[in-house]
Amino acid sequence: MEKTGRERGIIPRCPEDTRHLLRAACRAALGAGAFIADQMHRPHRITMKGSIDLVTETDVAAEAMICASLAEDTPGIAIMTEERVASHRVAADRFWVVDPLDGTTNFAHGFPFFAVSIGLLDRGRPEVGVVYTPVSNELFYAARGCGAWLNDRPIAVTGTDRLIASLIGTGFPYAIEERLPQVMRHLERLLPRVRDVRRAGAAALDLAYVACGRLDGFYEIDLKPWDTAAGWLLVEEAGGQVTTLSGQPYSAFIPEILATNSALHRQLLDVFP
Repeated sequence: MEKTGRERGIIPRCPEDTRHLLRAACRAALGAGAFIADQMHRPHRITMKGSIDLVTETDVAAEAMICASLAEDTPGIAIMTEERVASHRVAADRFWVVDPLDGTTNFAHGFPFFAVSIGLLDRGRPEVGVVYTPVSNELFYAARGCGAWLNDRPIAVTGTDRLIASLIGTGFPYAIEERLPQVMRHLERLLPRVRDVRRAGAAALDLAYVACGRLDGFYEIDLKPWDTAAGWLLVEEAGGQVTTLSGQPYSAFIPEILATNSALHRQLLDVFP
């Protein structure tokens, strides 16, 4: 595993069993990330899953690498992945949730905003979360009760408490024709109230950016468990708050999310009636 001062993926005073799980997720993410970075500027074989939803051969190969690594380090823990449809019905209480390449459209276009996302859910609650962006070589990781980290330093959400001073991230659903009125209604209400909005195209990385203070908040609809399982924990362990757009308790299986620095949460909930 690469090092930055000390071994990445190690959180001081983290219980040994949790540390083992976190180390496994980091090893898998770093290995797949190195492969993805090597493939970035090569020609891609693109398969369409929908009119604008695509997958490349790199997604599939990176997913296989992650699954092999996790199976070796944590045998017996089931794995839900984005590209293997057969894995979407996991019966276990505890399982990994993997997005091998969050931001595939960006990757296919050479736009350098994409990441590997690996989260561990235990009875629906995130216990370990890792998001790795190979272009900038940034490893975000968290374990429940142990804080959130970027490479070898702890991270925290911002203290911004005025909406007009905030930078908010969002994303658009693949079924944009069906959801366009809702998307535009959200933007119409939000844009006049905030400093600006960013739409970069990788929800896992957007959540990591909330956790480390580069964004003050993030919202999106029509998400899947692999989009948020890791980033959800990053935000909470960095001191933020995560709910649905109506303020209900969040689950990775609810297709909408609002993640903030906590200070802005009520104000943003009022934007999304």
